[in-house]
Amino acid sequence: MSEAETIDAPAATPFERIGGLDVLREITQRFYDLMEQDPAYAELRAMHAPDLIEMRRALPLFLAGWSGGPRTWWEENPGKCMMSAHGGFRIDKQTGAQWADAMRRAIADTPVADREIGDAMADVLDRMARGMARD
Repeated sequence: MSEAETIDAPAATPFERIGGLDVLREITQRFYDLMEQDPAYAELRAMHAPDLIEMRRALPLFLAGWSGGPRTWWEENPGKCMMSAHGGFRIDKQTGAQWADAMRRAIADTPVADREIGDAMADVLDRMARGMARD
């Protein structure tokens, strides 16, 4: 590849670098499995509906659009953002930290196509989750 082709080639999105929707679905499944099975996330789990089927479907779609992939979640939820979607929940420092930790573990436990972007996504999601705390 020539230097001109390299410069003109669009950069891969985080969505592409992590491995696409299938990988985001794997991360999501691991995340909710951890939340359901590990007592360290009991308070976080208690905030969610008894049935996580819809969350398991929706979160990878959100992550896909957020990371530069298909924007299905936004098409299904016009006008919504993460703050409005979670506005009715009492998110404190503890539950924000539990979410961040479970997501970091889920990403680490999942074979992603690009570990560097997986770690970067975990860092950003960690800051987002902790930033939603309203103590």
